[in-house]
Amino acid sequence: MSLILHGYHLSVYLRIARLALAEKGLAYERVEVNPFAPDVPASYLELHPFGRVPVLVHDGFALYETAAITRYVDRAFAGPPLQPVEPRALARMDQIIGVVDAYAYWPLVRQVFAHRVIRARGGQPTDETEIAQGLVGASRALGALEKLADGEPFLVGPAVSLADFHLGAMTAYFVQAPEGAAMLALYPRLAAWWRSVAARPSFAATDPGSAD
Repeated sequence: MSLILHGYHLSVYLRIARLALAEKGLAYERVEVNPFAPDVPASYLELHPFGRVPVLVHDGFALYETAAITRYVDRAFAGPPLQPVEPRALARMDQIIGVVDAYAYWPLVRQVFAHRVIRARGGQPTDETEIAQGLVGASRALGALEKLADGEPFLVGPAVSLADFHLGAMTAYFVQAPEGAAMLALYPRLAAWWRSVAARPSFAATDPGSAD
C-alpha cells in the first residue's frame, strides 16, 4: 500500500490529516509542500489546482480538502472509528467542524498565534491591533464551542472524533500565546477537553516541532 501525505509542516490542516492517520495507526510518506512559496511545483498543482494543503495520495488516488481526506481515512482503513454513528452526535461533529473552520481558524491561528508567536520568533514586529481583533473573534468562537461541547472527555462524546482534531490543531497554536492560554481557561468545558485531547499520543506524534 502506498500512502503519501503532501503538506506544509506548520499547517493546522496538515496536522488534522496527520491526526486522523495517527489515530488509525497508519504509516505514510510525508512530502513537504510550502503553499506560500512563489514557486509551488507544477507537479503539486496537478494534485491540487488551488495550491493549498494537504493532499493525500493512496495507491494513485489523489484527494484534497481536509474534510474529505479525514473522512476517507476513517472509511477506507481499519482502526478505531473517528466519527460517531448516532445521527445527532454525527451532526454535532459536523457542526463543530464547520464552526471551527469558519469562525475559529482565522482569529486563533492567523491573528493571535501568527502575530504574537510566529512574528516574535522571526524577529518581526507584532501588530497589536490584529491581536486584539483576534481575541475578540476567538472569544466569540470559543463561547459558541463551549455551548456545543457536551462535557464528555471529547467534543461529541466519550470517543475522540474528527471534531477534536480540527479544534485541537488550532488550540495547540492558540495556547502558545499567553493571551490564548488565559482565554481558554475561561471556558471550563473546553479547558477540560484540551487537557484530555492534548495528552493523546497522536498529538505528541504530530507536533509540528517534532521529527516525523
